[in-house]
Amino acid sequence: MLLHRLIHPEINRILGRAGHHAKILIADGHYPASTTLGPNAELIHLNLAPNLLTCAQVLEVILSAVPIDEINTMMYESTDPYGLTEDPKAWNDFRKIIRGAGLQFDLKPIPKWDFYKVVNTPDHVLTIQTGDTERFTNLLLSIGVRLD
Repeated sequence: MLLHRLIHPEINRILGRAGHHAKILIADGHYPASTTLGPNAELIHLNLAPNLLTCAQVLEVILSAVPIDEINTMMYESTDPYGLTEDPKAWNDFRKIIRGAGLQFDLKPIPKWDFYKVVNTPDHVLTIQTGDTERFTNLLLSIGVRLD
């Protein structure tokens, strides 16, 4: 029996094989996950219905399972039809979850079109597609190292 909160067998298999600097994308329900996978990435669908599950819920569970060095968000645009003028509400939820996990860093936004390029790289090992309907809640996690 696993001691951490993550019990999804396929996600555990992928994370167990991943190493330092491997990338995990937690994608909102709007993200084009099937067309932006890195060449070594696997796609897990957890988008059962709108807002089941959310990116924040998945983040909390993933942080219980693997060490993370950095978390990037997709920076929102303010000029396109779906743009925002301030940080998505979920970003504050992410920050609370990060602090609750004992991590000492903040979110690092990457401009939207650069975010797609960063995801489509060989070190991207996993995309978890959620049903999150809030815009610009995509997270790219970089796996760290175990220190104990």
